[in-house]
Amino acid sequence: MKTPSGPAWKPTRAKTKPTAKATPPPGRSRKSGLATGHAASGLIDQRIRDLAGWRGETVARMRALILKADPRVTEEWKWNLPVWSHHGIICTGESYTKVVKLTFAHGAGLPDPARLFNSSLGGNTRRAIDIHEGEKLDARAFTALVRAAVAQNGPPTETGAKTAASLSGGNPRIPKADGDAPVKAYIARMPGWKRDIGKRLDALIVSSVPNVQKAVKWNSPFYGMEDKGWFLSFHVFTRYLKVTFFKGTSLKPVPAGGTGKDARWIDVHEDDLDEAQMAKWVKQAARLPGWDGSRSS
Repeated sequence: MKTPSGPAWKPTRAKTKPTAKATPPPGRSRKSGLATGHAASGLIDQRIRDLAGWRGETVARMRALILKADPRVTEEWKWNLPVWSHHGIICTGESYTKVVKLTFAHGAGLPDPARLFNSSLGGNTRRAIDIHEGEKLDARAFTALVRAAVAQNGPPTETGAKTAASLSGGNPRIPKADGDAPVKAYIARMPGWKRDIGKRLDALIVSSVPNVQKAVKWNSPFYGMEDKGWFLSFHVFTRYLKVTFFKGTSLKPVPAGGTGKDARWIDVHEDDLDEAQMAKWVKQAARLPGWDGSRSS
């Protein structure tokens, strides 16, 4: 999915203006429109107090879930709104007379199997969750959505940093390493539209399998389960992204690629990622005994 080019993203304003404005702490002018760190957290605290009632309780509850989902989240104050970020905006929190709205900056690219998004569904970028009085979201599904948004944002690109050499087909050359960081580095160096597919695929896997283990091996991201082994890997080729399930012959339906005893794969082209089917395969594969990775380097 391509993200349209244009000016920096800002939340869409509803016709009804927010009913409460936070009082800036000493030394912070509302006219500045921007605060980070303790100043931003103080403004969010004040917004919650100003709202009071069910709206204040809702903002406080969702804020707590966001911060618990990823302790590295940064609280900011932009556009006279609470903003939660990690390598980019995760979501904003808007408060109106009849609804509290959480707008995810790049929600259109996130897997949402629980269908939490119920607003701003027509665009190519944003998605929002409208919460009315008395409504409570599935905390586990919301936590997975926040983590998927963080995974989608990925690490920042360092100005002036050297780009790692690429292999044939544009596949990034990344040293072997365990953990999320090397996978993010691989995805950040994927060329063109494949980078967006890589982000969406990584976010989908994290959302579908919250305890997934990650690594980069043989210049490919690997995903697995502790004590079970690796169940999936993907690799960049010139015209497509190859997603391999190591026990693919045990999946239903069996992915089309491959003729071996166990492995099967699917070639994903631009604008061709079937997230619903991919999520089903990922969940099935994570429950199966995986591959131990025994292969010479």
